[in-house]
Amino acid sequence: MSARELRTETVHEIALIERLAGAFTRSSHQLNERHETDAELLRVPGSDPVLALTTDHIAEEIQAGLYVDAELIGWMTVMVNASDLSAVGARPLGLVLNETLPPDVGEGFLAALQRGIQQACDACGLHVLGGDTNFGPRLQMGGCALGVVPEGRPMTRRGCAPGDLLFASGPLGLGGAFALARLLGGSEADGERIPFRPVARLTEGQLLRPFASGCMDTSDGALPTLDELMRLNGVGFRFRITAAESLHPAAAAAASRARIPPWMLLAGPHGEYELLFTVPRGRLERFLVAARAREWRPLHLGEAVREPGLTLPIDGTLRQLDTTAVRNLFGEVGGDLGAYREGLARLAAAATTERARCAR
Repeated sequence: MSARELRTETVHEIALIERLAGAFTRSSHQLNERHETDAELLRVPGSDPVLALTTDHIAEEIQAGLYVDAELIGWMTVMVNASDLSAVGARPLGLVLNETLPPDVGEGFLAALQRGIQQACDACGLHVLGGDTNFGPRLQMGGCALGVVPEGRPMTRRGCAPGDLLFASGPLGLGGAFALARLLGGSEADGERIPFRPVARLTEGQLLRPFASGCMDTSDGALPTLDELMRLNGVGFRFRITAAESLHPAAAAAASRARIPPWMLLAGPHGEYELLFTVPRGRLERFLVAARAREWRPLHLGEAVREPGLTLPIDGTLRQLDTTAVRNLFGEVGGDLGAYREGLARLAAAATTERARCAR
């Protein structure tokens, strides 16, 4: 399998989801609309708590050679689901697994796979409740995670308003750097040099519930996530820091080795599983006090603005980047990383340049 075979969510896929799910009857107990949340939200009749349910799997990442190590595959099977719970502020309850194993799977690989699952569950406070095991021609892993919002006030992707401050739960770009090292013809050591072992921000998500006006995880990369938040809320975002300042140190080093602009590691197509969220100014001080009490230092990226589009510093100049085009690009070039990189460079060159120079 080559990197060409890896696909990620695009705006085109949103239209496909509408076609596939549009005929389904919605439950009267479901609180969210499609695309509005990372996990589905269900009010239990006669009860205040809200159940959060999500399902996700990893198959394309395995087939493309992005995930090779058995422990990492097991780890990510848990984390892709747990991260969705974190983005709605849910407390995790458990996970149901679906494992499709090739007939010739080795005992050592299988043991490492299950070890990765257990380690990730331990890191998230999750328990494997059960699941389904099958055999097929290729390895495929998936799950369904269940959580609860005790106070009945989950977070959604909607609610961001102009003037709200934009934060990331931690440094960005590590997922993009890992994908770059693994898929752009680099050596095995290049991929291992990137410390990619994300832990779902469950504690932070629960802390955010009283403060955040909108939240989404960065499983597909920071720029696609911002594009979706802008689309759903009818706002734009303006960065106050450079892309380089938002990157994890290992991601910044990877960009330097690959000789690519730091902002490209925010583009995807693979994310770092952090949270991007907005906080209204009136809640800011209380939020920062609560974060400091947990020894958490969220990264202040910028703010929401009325004008649509994402404005960020590129090459020392504030530019408005077409994030929808960025979001669609990887699928449009068929997963060809060389064409993807060239396309990103063209989008940066075509970005609207503001008169104001980037100043800190």
